Amino acid sequence: MSDTPRRAVVAGASGFIGAAVVERLTSDGYTVDTIGRTSDTTWGDSSGIDRLVDGADLLVNLAGKSVDCRYTDRNRDEILRSRVATTRELWAAVSRAAHPPRLWVNASTATIYRHAVDHPNSEAEGQLGSGFSVDVARSWEAAFFAGELPGTRRVALRMAIVLGAGPATSMLLTLARLGLGGPQIDGPIIPHRRYRGIGDHPTGSTPPWHRTRGRQRFSWVHIDDVVGVLRWVDEHDDMTGVVNVASPHASDNRTLMRELRSIVGMPLGIPSWRWMIEPAMWLLRTEPELILKSRWVVPERLVAAGYRFRYTELADALRAAAGSIRRRPERPRRSGRS
Repeated sequence: MSDTPRRAVVAGASGFIGAAVVERLTSDGYTVDTIGRTSDTTWGDSSGIDRLVDGADLLVNLAGKSVDCRYTDRNRDEILRSRVATTRELWAAVSRAAHPPRLWVNASTATIYRHAVDHPNSEAEGQLGSGFSVDVARSWEAAFFAGELPGTRRVALRMAIVLGAGPATSMLLTLARLGLGGPQIDGPIIPHRRYRGIGDHPTGSTPPWHRTRGRQRFSWVHIDDVVGVLRWVDEHDDMTGVVNVASPHASDNRTLMRELRSIVGMPLGIPSWRWMIEPAMWLLRTEPELILKSRWVVPERLVAAGYRFRYTELADALRAAAGSIRRRPERPRRSGRS
């Protein structure tokens, strides 16, 4: 990157990914301003957001309530609102700016793709799914790519499950320590409405289940590669639109759980059928979808452009993530938006 001082604005900087992004941008010579509940300015402060966005070189939006929760009606509404409303606030600020950011990178999710066991989803040929999580992602990206912003290049990062000192890795390690580190096996589901569609054009109603027998695909990316991709996108002006952020080597659930058992030193892992997973996830206050959906995503655009992933093997990424968690100071779990 250039030695000339530049300024970045990061929304959602207090979260797991946001903290890593701020650290990397600062080390790259950026002055970083933040937007969030405990930041330089807060959501709803239009004049404050305008002041930060106008003249910034880079805008990064990672704001949104964590999906590591139960999909109650209240949480469902907040998951959607905290992504769409904040993106719209930033869009308005960029459109009003006399000197808009040259690049706006917005978080998105690889969960936008369908449950896939037959072939992976690329940016060009991936098939979108249906239901709550997919509808959130669709609405999020629609808000981001709405209208014309001629002075600003926009990139949406469709991130796979991010490994590191964050909620996804912590939850997976907890399952392994509890002796639930065997494969997670989908099965018939008691009807509920938590996964029904949401937003202006809701899709899906009945919660799906798939006979994957623990071979559901597991696409992942290490946090170091998330910030590495952000840096890459910043340096390559030809990158626009949606970009899949996932290791080129997807794994599957059985392999994932075997590696987790090895890390925590648990020799046995009880296979978990859906009827066992549902009450366990209720106790953990999260959703079975996070481990039962087959996420198979390939980073076609990044590989074609020459990006080299730091972590390509799941075992290496999990061990690095577990080490980060052991070194992390304990802090209370946060349930609101950044």
